[in-house]
Amino acid sequence: MTRDRQYRAPRGTLDVLPQDQPYWDRVWQASARVCALFGYQRIETPVFEEATLFTRGVGEVTDIIQKEMYVFQDRGGQDLALRPEGTAPVCRAYLEHGMHNLPQPVRLWYWCPIFRYDRPQAGRYRQHTQLGVEAIGEADAAVDAEVIELLFRLYEELGLAGLPADRQGLTLNLNSIGDSSCRPAYLDALRAYYADKLKQVCNDCEARYERNPLRLLDCKQERCQPVIAGAPPFTDHLCDACAEHFSRLRSYLDDLAIGYEINPRLVRGLDYYTRTVFEFQPREEGAQSTVGGGGRYDDLIEQLGGRPTPGIGWATGIERIVLNLKRQALPVDEPQRPRVYVAFQMAEARSAAFRLASALRRAGIAAVVAAGERSLKAQMRQADALGAEYAAVIGRRELAEGDVALRRLSDGHQETVPLADVGQRIANPPAG
Repeated sequence: MTRDRQYRAPRGTLDVLPQDQPYWDRVWQASARVCALFGYQRIETPVFEEATLFTRGVGEVTDIIQKEMYVFQDRGGQDLALRPEGTAPVCRAYLEHGMHNLPQPVRLWYWCPIFRYDRPQAGRYRQHTQLGVEAIGEADAAVDAEVIELLFRLYEELGLAGLPADRQGLTLNLNSIGDSSCRPAYLDALRAYYADKLKQVCNDCEARYERNPLRLLDCKQERCQPVIAGAPPFTDHLCDACAEHFSRLRSYLDDLAIGYEINPRLVRGLDYYTRTVFEFQPREEGAQSTVGGGGRYDDLIEQLGGRPTPGIGWATGIERIVLNLKRQALPVDEPQRPRVYVAFQMAEARSAAFRLASALRRAGIAAVVAAGERSLKAQMRQADALGAEYAAVIGRRELAEGDVALRRLSDGHQETVPLADVGQRIANPPAG
């Protein structure tokens, strides 16, 4: 390794710097608050799982499994994978910990890193953070409406949802992709439609045609879009039960005054989805793609070894939310600044400065103490640069008399305060 090498974050990863933390804090606080309002409890699962958990649940013929999953073998020879999505691990935990014995549906939410070897772009990273919810154990379309409303209310609280005519808002795209009763007939119709168009689509879609034709509708390649646009809509092939479920969902959303657009080509990118699928996308032309989405997965628990158990959930990317918050110039809190910068004029006052800073912190007042061998003038410049509200200066006279020179940096007002009273004076400043 040469001395002049400069390390950088791996491609597709992101350093969240202090100036960006207020955006993340705002999303975290809103997420915890809204999830609690809907009765969802937080769960955490490991960063890595057995690789087969995802191949069984997500589906072997998906981009996540074939191209994007980080798989490694541990020292015991077991194949493990960094978590590429959040639903399968939560379902595994549901089974492992006997959550079927709890009142159903079990309502859970999580905030976790996700790992996918994807092409990096704005708002999309190989390591990114997702907020997700899962409602497991109930097939009623009312639960579909509940999880969609939860995500809508989160975006609304963050200022992203917008009004129907607001180009800065989000559009809810909605579809039903049926179940095992009606999907086979639709797949036959889809194959028949694509049969004479395979020369017009990408190589991946040629393979999907044979192995997993529903994935044809999820392709993002530009050359495939005209073919996808003409594909038969799934809503024309739903069985009576799926059509009724979809109708009731739309009725509930109408009751909630949540607008939506039926997107007959929306299928999402994971094999476990059944019936309801949905996405929220920015309305503004040229904006970053899907901010969040999800769907129903009534067969997943059974695929993972459990009893037939319905479920529905969604995930939303925090980086994409932050990107849209910035793009819309939505306000966030200023980064936390120290209230007090404790400075000292000479080395003998250093210990007193450290004791004062510690006492202020114990009193709940954010304080930073000068370090190094800076001059008092340099220390004051640093206090300004840090955005401190006060500078508490201990000089030779103050050290001898047990006082502090307390200076308000906004206007330069200064007074002498006994060391023991500094915290009280800052917490209760005199009027004027």
